[in-house]
Amino acid sequence: MSETTKTAVILGGASTVARALAATYAQAGYALVLADIDYDEVARIAADTRLRHNVACEPLYLDATAFDQHNAFVGQCAEKLGGDPEGVLLCLGYMPAQEDAQARFELARRAFDTNLTGSVSLLERFAARFEKRGHGFIVGLSSVAGDRGRRANYIYGATKAGMTCYLSGLRNRLSAAGVQVLTVKPGFMDTKMTYGMPLPGPLTASPEAAAQAIFRAQQRGKDVAYVTFLWRYIMLIITSIPEWKFKKMNI
Repeated sequence: MSETTKTAVILGGASTVARALAATYAQAGYALVLADIDYDEVARIAADTRLRHNVACEPLYLDATAFDQHNAFVGQCAEKLGGDPEGVLLCLGYMPAQEDAQARFELARRAFDTNLTGSVSLLERFAARFEKRGHGFIVGLSSVAGDRGRRANYIYGATKAGMTCYLSGLRNRLSAAGVQVLTVKPGFMDTKMTYGMPLPGPLTASPEAAAQAIFRAQQRGKDVAYVTFLWRYIMLIITSIPEWKFKKMNI
């Protein structure tokens, strides 16, 4: 398999949205590597993807917080695909309850190490290869939670604010090399991460709808995509509220 073949790596491949993305990209003919700390789960997803879509799909073990193993991991991806992938999709995520993260710093640290530090460590290694090659795409799932800090989830939101800023700078760096960097800002999604939460129907996307929206945005060369589109306007309003007023609100 050469580097001109449609190939992609999905980081955090056991997540609900990653599974939907695997199906979407497989339907478009992409050979895939699905990577996650839950190897048994990504192995099942990879087997199902191969069976359903008749494409190559391989599982890999990935610990996003094992930073010293990331160089070797990127090399393993290239070995599985017969060359560096055309693109990488970052679906890593950990969201502790705000109150728990306030009381137990190890949970807050895990959120930062997974959502930001580990994610940056991995993407930098792919970015260097794509930049040298002169093409490719990077899709990073950030969140509307990173657009403004709110008392309800400011620790998780801070990790996503960092990811949004990082992806913006990475896009600025890689644009001259012809590498696309897409920042995805989901609102509510019906996933394992939000299980049990009272989610508003009109503002909640299914994993399948989110995957289709992400795929379309990536294929069209977009820079930033909200899922669903209403969130762009909701967050415009929220970020426009003056600080003196915002700090008195409970949202």
